This record gives sequence, structure tokens and C-alpha cells, in this order.
Amino acid sequence: MTPVSLDDPNGSRQNLYPPNINSNGQAGTSRSHSSRNDPNQTARSRTVTTKSAFDDDDVEANHAHNRDDTQYTAATNLPKGPTRDRPRSIIQRFKGEDRDTPLPGWRESFIATLTSSWLNYFLIFLPLSWLFHFLYSIHHKGSPNLTFIFSVLGIIPLEKLFDFLGEQLALYCGQSIGDLIVITLNNAVEATLAIILLTKCELRLLQSTIIGVVLIHLLLVPGFAFLTGGAKVWQQHLHEHPTQLNHVLLTFGVMSFLIPAAVFAALGTNSTGTTQAAASASNHGGEGASEATTVATEAAHRLLKRAVPDLSFVPAVSDETRGVFLQISRGLAIMLLIVYIGSRIYLHNPPGDGNAFTVPAAAPQREKKEEQRTEQEAPKVNPWACIVFLVVTVGIMAATAEWLVKSLEYVVKGKSITEEWFGLVLLPMVSFAGDGLVGVVYFVETLLQMSPPPPQEIAKGRSIDLSIQFTLFWAPFFVLIAWWTHKPMSLLFDLFEVAVIIGSCFLVNYVTQDAKTNWAEGLVLVTYYVMIALVAFFYPGQQTHRHLLACGTSVAESVATGGESFTGAAH
Repeated sequence: MTPVSLDDPNGSRQNLYPPNINSNGQAGTSRSHSSRNDPNQTARSRTVTTKSAFDDDDVEANHAHNRDDTQYTAATNLPKGPTRDRPRSIIQRFKGEDRDTPLPGWRESFIATLTSSWLNYFLIFLPLSWLFHFLYSIHHKGSPNLTFIFSVLGIIPLEKLFDFLGEQLALYCGQSIGDLIVITLNNAVEATLAIILLTKCELRLLQSTIIGVVLIHLLLVPGFAFLTGGAKVWQQHLHEHPTQLNHVLLTFGVMSFLIPAAVFAALGTNSTGTTQAAASASNHGGEGASEATTVATEAAHRLLKRAVPDLSFVPAVSDETRGVFLQISRGLAIMLLIVYIGSRIYLHNPPGDGNAFTVPAAAPQREKKEEQRTEQEAPKVNPWACIVFLVVTVGIMAATAEWLVKSLEYVVKGKSITEEWFGLVLLPMVSFAGDGLVGVVYFVETLLQMSPPPPQEIAKGRSIDLSIQFTLFWAPFFVLIAWWTHKPMSLLFDLFEVAVIIGSCFLVNYVTQDAKTNWAEGLVLVTYYVMIALVAFFYPGQQTHRHLLACGTSVAESVATGGESFTGAAH
């Protein structure tokens, strides 16, 4: 499911933008003067298009009716290609040796990268962010608040550079690998922030950020794109391939977060009920009360030892419980990674000889046109410059994200900002700020009847794929990294977070199930995200999860000291 990659009825990629508006003010693709004045020619054109579509269906139907098992395999697989020449062909394509035009030089590549978006003007905030950080760290001058603001503003153009360089690199790798590269690079900012939070052991804030990243890519990005892109269009057609697989992957990833939360809720209910029964019996005094207390306690131990070994304290919040959930989370993380890797293999190397990194023969015609466009489009940056620029951009972004995280304590100090809202809304919003600014400018120009050209910076149609990758790859990857670094990071998320992410998943599935959408449905997605942000602003979060995620201390000590907030201050 790629619910924001749009194709018009004629098969051309729209990238969430309204189509060209003709001289009569009607939406549609441009048509030659002779076609408008010749209804017979228009009719013939429609007939050819319709016949071509039905011919494809007829051929497939005939194959399905007449083939035996051997013929079925041959019909459903791609035609066999030169398997031995495949690696050499990929290398040649990456080097640009198969292109008719010469590749851009280093100077042309640098200029094209620097002028790829007007958001690159925001790069001026990067040295300011670094300056205020070092002034405060070394000389205790300047303001951490300014460091935070300039860091956020400086990361915005870096996010767009990742997008642009990924698109350019995709021209050398093909549509299949190119999509995976762009998706991974688009998650680079969020992944870097998450890794920094993990190294600083801000595990509760890390969990909220993971859920916030998934929510923003499920609701705000596609919703904002539907809302702005459908301003002058009756409905927009979504990219249908591979819709069904992505529906399954998204639901599977989101529901995997429900399992640990359900187990924790069940343990807490059993523990609370048994403890209350024991306390009630002890209040009656006497020998009968003492015996009842002993029986209740032993019953609780027998019941809960099945799930929590060596139970000696409150089952829902104890070191034993934390150990069990860490084991559960690490097992789930490995299985999630296996599913994600398997799905990528299926998508990029489907069954059959010579099918790797190619568009399937049975793919819609619009996908084949997109692959042809990728092969024919002249790149603006040479491949080696793309790699070098990406490495430099990653380094700058990692350092800037480090300054941003370090300034958090001073930003929230004395302010009534909950950890839940900070992780769910504010930090994930850093990556969306660039697309949001471009979308707002485009929407305002549209309302003012300025007829702006469709900007390339609006969502690229991969937001749901970003959510899938963050759910099935990055979240379990963080759990395994925490295991390696001896940090108690688990997949036991706050119940509120689990509830809103499951609700968001089903809402997106309902909106995109018919492969069509409009601005009203985009408004629904954006409004639901605003609802979550509003509630999260007042939601304090589950204190029990903070104790289970405490670093460098036992759960009992964390309970005794009241735990610590994401700023490092005791509650």
C-alpha cells in the first residue's frame, strides 16, 4: 500500500499535485488543438486506450484458462533475462555508461544540489546552531533555547537534501532499488534522533518518538498531501501496486506492538486484583484473616510465576517483569526484521529468473512508464557526488541532532510540556517541517489563484512505506542495539500510544482501500492527527513504563526515587 503516490486516469504520475488547468479552468491533462477540434480523433484515442486495457486483461484471462502447472509458472513469472549479465548491467547503469548524455561534473553537481530547493536558504541556521551550542558548552554564554530553534531550522534543509540526493541516486539504480534508497534516506533524520536518544538512555522519550514518527507518516503527511493536492481535483487515484502487501505489513507491524501491551495489562490486572483481595482479608484481623492473607499471597505467586520467574515483588513493576519483557521484545524484534527483509526480497527480487530489480511484466502500465521515465531522465548530480554529498550531509545532520537533543533539558525546563507530547508531536515534526512549509506555500498560492507549478518538494508518495520501515525495521533495530549496549529498551509501549497507532492504521486503511482519495479524506486524516496531538498535550503517560525503562538502576530503586523525566530531573 502506497496511499499517497498518485496517478491520473491517463496513467501519469501526479505526486499528489493537482493536474494542469486548461484555459477553460477545468482540470485535466493538456491536449493538442487538433484533438480538441476533432471529436472523432478523441473517440479513436479513447477507444485505443480502452482496448489496450481490455487486451491486457484478455491475455491474462486466456493464460489463466489454458495453462497447466508448467505454463502457469511461465506465465506468471517475468521473461527470463540475461541473469549472468545482471550484475554488470547494474554497475554500468550506476556509472551512467548506458546514458546518451554525459554525466554532470562535480561543479555542476554541487550547484544543482545547492539550488535544488528554496529551503536550502535555511542552511544559514546550521552555523548559528553550532555557534550557540559551543558558546554555551565552553563559555556558558548564549542560550540553549536558540540552539534548539536554530537546530530545528537547520535540519529542515538537510531533510530536503536527503530527499533530492536520494531521488538523484535512484536515477542510477532503477525504480525498484531507488524507492528503497529514498525511503531509507527520508527516515534518516528520525533514525538519527532516535539513536542519539538511545545513547543518552532517554528510552521513554525514544518510545514516544517512534510512535510519533509512525503517526506523522500515517496521518499528517498523506492527509496534508491529499488536502493540498486535491484542492482543485474531484478525486485522486492512488498507486495500486503493491497495495495489498503493504496493507498486511502495516497492520502486522502495528498489531505487534499490541501483544506486549496486552500481556502487561493482564499481569497488572491479576496483580492488582489479588493484592486487593489479600489486603481486604487482612483488614478483618484474627487468625482467619492471617490465613486468608497467606492463601491469597500463595495463590498470586503460583498464578504469576508462570509468566514472571522468581517473582518477589509487585509483578507488574519489578526487575523480574522487566527481564521478561526484554526477552519478549528481543524475540519479537528478530521476527519483525525477518518479515521486513523477506518483504523487501519479494518486492525487489520476485520469483523467477531475471526478475531482480526490474518492473514485473504484469505491473500496471503506469509503473512501466515510471521506470522508463527514470531511465530516460537526465540526472543533475553524478553518482559519486551523490554518495559524497550524502556522507557529508549525514555527518552534519548527526552533529546538529546531537546539539538539539542536548538543548532539550533547557528548552522544557520550567515549561508545562509533557514527555508524551514532546515525543509524539514535537520531535517528529522536525522531519515534516520542510514538506509542511512547501505545502503551505503551494496551498496559499492556489487559494490566491496564482496557478503555481506543482512543486517537487511535496510528499513523494512513500509516506506509508516510511511508516512500514520504521515499524518493521527501525523499531526492532533499536531494541537489538539496546540489547547490545545493555539498555532496557523494549517494545512495551504506553497503552495510549498503542491505541492511537492502531486507530490510525485502520483509518488509513479505510481511506485508501478503494485506491482513490480526495481533499475531504485528507481533512479527516489531518484532523485525527490534531486530535491525538491535543490529547497528548495533557496526557502524562504511564509512570510504570518509566520505571521499567530506567537505565543504570533497578526498578525498585526507580520506584523509590520517583523515576526521572526525559530532562533528567526527578519527579
